[in-house]
Amino acid sequence: MAAALIIGASRGIGHELARQYLKDGWRVIATARKAEDCAELAALGAETHVLDVNNVEAVAGLGWKLDDERLDVAILNAGVYGPREDGFPLQTDFDSVMHTNVLAAMRLLPIIAPMVAAAGGTLAVMSSKMGSLSERHGASGSLYRASKAALNSVLIDTALTFGSQGATCVALHPGWVRTDMGGGDADLDPADSASGIRATLAALPAAGKPVFVTYDGQSIGW
Repeated sequence: MAAALIIGASRGIGHELARQYLKDGWRVIATARKAEDCAELAALGAETHVLDVNNVEAVAGLGWKLDDERLDVAILNAGVYGPREDGFPLQTDFDSVMHTNVLAAMRLLPIIAPMVAAAGGTLAVMSSKMGSLSERHGASGSLYRASKAALNSVLIDTALTFGSQGATCVALHPGWVRTDMGGGDADLDPADSASGIRATLAALPAAGKPVFVTYDGQSIGW
């Protein structure tokens, strides 16, 4: 049975990814920060772990719990947008965004990547087109942009280490999705974004070099 790990599956795109993989008969391992969210995911059929990605002991503990797993797909979905106003950033906002979107990835990806490589699978991070340096046309959301550009850098480093071992590394732009982060006016329903992500990941050829793509498979410049 194919196995998928979804980090950050309590709601939105992550929850929908877990639901769809389960519906298609996959074994799904899902994490959420709250026990009640894990209970809801478990009721759907997922194997669950309570995980705050900013808790270093919890991250290390997840690695111990998943030891010897072989993951066909692993998606690091946990992330935050941060302040909606641009300008002089507060230390608390900077720390929250960078710790959640970047530091957590620096800790989690080296733990997860060997499990993906062992299965010749796909390792994806939920990035954003806003993190592209070559296709940037606006400066709004500068802290979020910086965090996603840094996340892409972490993914590229991960590919340099684990790509030759069998892990195909992917930075994903999920589209503008109607979630707590995207808001009610966004273009996409979470189900459509998740469905597109799954199809895109399934269609990607195995590769040692990382790719940066939209939910529907279009390439994005780093």
